[in-house]
Amino acid sequence: MSNEEKVPLKSVERVSPEADGKTTENTVRGPGRLKRGIYLLPNVITTGALFAGFYAIVAAMNGQFLPATIAIFFAMILDTADGRVARIMGTESEFGAEYDSLSDMVAFGVAPALVAFSWGLSQLGQFGWVAAFVYMACAALRLARFNTQGENASFTGLASPSAAGIICFGIWVCVEHGITEPSLVGASILAVATVVAGLLMVSNFTYFSPKTINIRERIPFVTLVLIVMGFAVLMIDPPSVLLAICVVYSLSGPFKALWAKVKSEKVAEGSD
Repeated sequence: MSNEEKVPLKSVERVSPEADGKTTENTVRGPGRLKRGIYLLPNVITTGALFAGFYAIVAAMNGQFLPATIAIFFAMILDTADGRVARIMGTESEFGAEYDSLSDMVAFGVAPALVAFSWGLSQLGQFGWVAAFVYMACAALRLARFNTQGENASFTGLASPSAAGIICFGIWVCVEHGITEPSLVGASILAVATVVAGLLMVSNFTYFSPKTINIRERIPFVTLVLIVMGFAVLMIDPPSVLLAICVVYSLSGPFKALWAKVKSEKVAEGSD
């Protein structure tokens, strides 16, 4: 028999690390049970994004398309904030990642599809709801791939918030110009944009990941000036500027792949 004093199991508190060595969740072992806690602040922000997506769905069903698109924009802001807050505070967890993915599916998968269908795709009949479904299904596949592969340095496929921005900011621009119900041609253009945005999400094009930006590093003073100028330009016409940013970002993947192909062909010709 050992003379060491045994500590009751129920009084032991430990912190369980993830595979990468980061502390994630507080775990308390009791007799025959395992209690896990969750971090409050990042998950509250994620809940806010989830609520914004749900509100966008309800608003679109009631014909309030401007509030619906603005709600999805706020969901984008909150979706960016929750990951940043979790990384800065060191409170990343498997629960938070899964919860964030479910929130993204509602805010950037279901909500944009229903907003697009309620605003214009419904005029196309079966083709309209098929386009909306293709977008929603591609968003689900994009998020599933992200969860299984994990991406930090770059994104494989267009990120779902950017895809949602193409649809919602486009509708926002139209509503701002008094187009509350598009023509058949406008609805057809929206259908094409919806399908293309969905296919870009499941494509193999690589996109720049904002996660690589370290906000703790020192930056040149001119960078801050450029940020201020960016906000000034954004305030001139928010929906148009946001739409332009999403379109340029969505096209950066195909253009990057095309440029790499052209360079490789030039190198091959030079070696002949």
